[in-house]
Amino acid sequence: MSRPDLNLIVTLDVLLAEGSVAKAARRLRLSPSAMSRALARLREATGDPLLVRAGRGLVPTPRAIELGADVGRLVKEAEAVLRPAEKLDLKRLARSFTLRNSDGFVENFGPALIARVAEEAPGVQLRFVPKPDKDSAPMREGSVDLETGVVGGSTGPEVRAQALFRDRFVGVARMGHPLSEGKITAARFAAGRHILISRRGLDRGPVDDALELAGLTRMIGTVVGGFAEALALARGSDLIATVPERYTGKLREGLFTFTLPVKLAELTISLLWHPRLDADPAHRWLRGLVREVCGGQRGTLSPSFVEEIAISRPYVAKAPTSGTT
Repeated sequence: MSRPDLNLIVTLDVLLAEGSVAKAARRLRLSPSAMSRALARLREATGDPLLVRAGRGLVPTPRAIELGADVGRLVKEAEAVLRPAEKLDLKRLARSFTLRNSDGFVENFGPALIARVAEEAPGVQLRFVPKPDKDSAPMREGSVDLETGVVGGSTGPEVRAQALFRDRFVGVARMGHPLSEGKITAARFAAGRHILISRRGLDRGPVDDALELAGLTRMIGTVVGGFAEALALARGSDLIATVPERYTGKLREGLFTFTLPVKLAELTISLLWHPRLDADPAHRWLRGLVREVCGGQRGTLSPSFVEEIAISRPYVAKAPTSGTT
């Protein structure tokens, strides 16, 4: 079955409003013969003459009168769909957004973000869900609206990415740990028992690669899947954790934090979303809010770097195997 020509709906609306083929033709900027052909197609499609001659003019048939209200409504709805979106009214916005993040984001940025949302759009609810991996399927399927983390090889090629801030790795141990006294050398650092953070259960990470360059190896005491677990273990034992400094700021309170004696590459924490939400006014507002909240501390990026958005393939940073952001 062939699909109907939807342009005929606009033609019928104008014909019924004008009651004249000639006037309708002028309004639609068509020739009278083209309008007559359109009327013939309408008659064929509806199985009704629609407009019949009465004296010098045309009058609508009962079927045309019946269709008139529906046709007018359909034309107005179509025009509304194709019209640019109205200005976003945050005070009247009622919507729920799901944000997927590694542990540390909510603790560090959640309170300020929730406060800003409550102030600007009280009808908006934020739902924070854990990020067990870098699979882009939740964003693609629509169950996640926004995500933060390090862009990796498993990030979908269609995903939009915008840099939020740079972060560096630091060492963490309990207060009173032997490393809290004296100079922390690579040898002293390697001699301790360590926590490896790996969502994939790997047995080594970037720290091991850096120590290997110095001719050293470390003892992995345990492997965990997230920052919160690693820091909880470091707090209650002599184990040493290596975590992103800024992303874990609140989680590290009460712990001894030190600069690593080996060099690790910095991380670029990015904002990720699916391109179908690119032009959505409410989503754009939320993205801007996250950027502002995350941009209020040390380690923020220059304006030119923050505005760098990958349109087809996102910016890809080297993702550490022991990191979970």
